[in-house]
Amino acid sequence: MMGMCHCSRCRKVGASALAFVKSDTFSITAGRDKISTFKAEPPYKYNRCFCPICGTALGEVLSGLDFFPINANCIDSGIEIDIKFHEFVSEKPSWFKIGDNAKQFDEHPHE
Repeated sequence: MMGMCHCSRCRKVGASALAFVKSDTFSITAGRDKISTFKAEPPYKYNRCFCPICGTALGEVLSGLDFFPINANCIDSGIEIDIKFHEFVSEKPSWFKIGDNAKQFDEHPHE
């Protein structure tokens, strides 16, 4: 599943396109020991993982959850899925126009 987050946290790290993956289909093949984490505070629920070497936002690859978001921009191969929702639309900058018909949520989706 793919979603767009418009919260200030995601926008500032360039990670607003999120691919949601199941933990049993995802693995880190190298560099796990180098990943750093920034702790989230409410209303945000995911801790940020990032590479301290290049600064790439990784998403929540160390969350330990069964289903979690990763930064779609750090996936080298193509992603053939459509955006299903926009979250934190309440924090979207006024200059950004949502141009699709995906569901919109003021904060995290409730579905």
